[in-house]
Amino acid sequence: MIPTLEQLHGLILDAIGVLDSMGRDIDGLEEGLASVPPSYDAYLAFAESLKERPFRAGWEFVEPFAWDEVFVEMELDDSVAVQAVDDQEAARRIVAGFHGSVAGCQLGKCLEIHPTLAELRDAMAPLGQWPLDDYVTAEALENLGRRHQTGWTRGQSGPAWVDDDQNYTVLGMLVLEEFGPDFTHAQLRRLWELNLPTCTTWGPERRGLATWSVAAACRPTDEHHPLHDLLVYGDLWCGAQIRADAYGYACPGSPALAAELAYRDATLNHFGTGAYATAWTAAAIALAYVIDDPVELFRQANRYTPQRSRFGKAMAQALGIVERAPDWLTAYEDIHRAFGNFGHCRVLQESATLINTARFAESVGHGVCLQVMQGNDTDSYGATSGAILGVFFGPGHLEPRWLAPFDGRIEIGLAHFYETRIEAIAERLSRLPRLTNKRG
Repeated sequence: MIPTLEQLHGLILDAIGVLDSMGRDIDGLEEGLASVPPSYDAYLAFAESLKERPFRAGWEFVEPFAWDEVFVEMELDDSVAVQAVDDQEAARRIVAGFHGSVAGCQLGKCLEIHPTLAELRDAMAPLGQWPLDDYVTAEALENLGRRHQTGWTRGQSGPAWVDDDQNYTVLGMLVLEEFGPDFTHAQLRRLWELNLPTCTTWGPERRGLATWSVAAACRPTDEHHPLHDLLVYGDLWCGAQIRADAYGYACPGSPALAAELAYRDATLNHFGTGAYATAWTAAAIALAYVIDDPVELFRQANRYTPQRSRFGKAMAQALGIVERAPDWLTAYEDIHRAFGNFGHCRVLQESATLINTARFAESVGHGVCLQVMQGNDTDSYGATSGAILGVFFGPGHLEPRWLAPFDGRIEIGLAHFYETRIEAIAERLSRLPRLTNKRG
């Protein structure tokens, strides 16, 4: 799969945008690209020239890439004793986490059309369906005026719809089952190539699958190709963050290990903010086993991100907003004012809303409704909030009605994975801590 010259030009233009978001000096780059002769050799030479762009004057953030340097930039508190988690209790909480992620993902699935909270409220309130407390009705979608082409509405039934969020949770499980906690990028990449149909992926994930094939054809070695180095990676996007769940499940009470594993997965195709958000999410799930206050949970999770990074500073700000707010809607409005420029699929506003959801959730079902009502990437963050809340609350806090429409079935869109039973997948996930406990 070789991109056309027009597509390659667009990919390089996007890469310039990534460099800009990461504080690099891009002065003259767009004009320089416009003057490049339209040939593969010329475009690749230009891409190669982007690799060492200096930081802009006044750039205040410190955002390393290598894990050991990232770890140094964290602010870990040795005085906080992380408790050991009983194996059976961990297994029950993992099952609850997976159930929550399925419910949250499916709740948000038909709304995956970049809605705002105001749009959702305007569509649902006239029907008496706001605040949301069940699956979305067909009437609400009609009022909204648009919907995702997949996803169940209230009253329908069938297997839980295939979704990339669930695909990546299963892929995380598979990499740990097959290679253990010392898995490499090469092993992870091979699992992707064997299992992920390209058109079931988006953004940096789709680019990875496409450009890896070009790199292999042009230079079939382990050596990095400029297409991989500059065009695959995402910075602000959530594609890596939605891959964090399995690593959090696998590390009950061990947030540092969860963060390390999730960061390794993330850096297959993300730099900076998106990779830090992935480590943060996995750490939050690992902490949810052992911390019973949601504000404290995220105060500790915030330590597992570089403190001088954009993401670290943004999550400190978000925690302050949520902690001071009298209710979830006030917190959302303040979050939206602070981070509203970072919308659908970009991790800053989305991650801030996860903190908001966790603080005000009364149960798993209530929490996924809060998350989805905050709009943006409704299925992905519905799934992530369900995973965090399922582990945090444990079993018995998701009403059976949330999973009843699926009759125990789920569709997983991986080429070499054939299990379709929710409970069978949940049971496999519940065994993950045994694969990591030697390192934890």
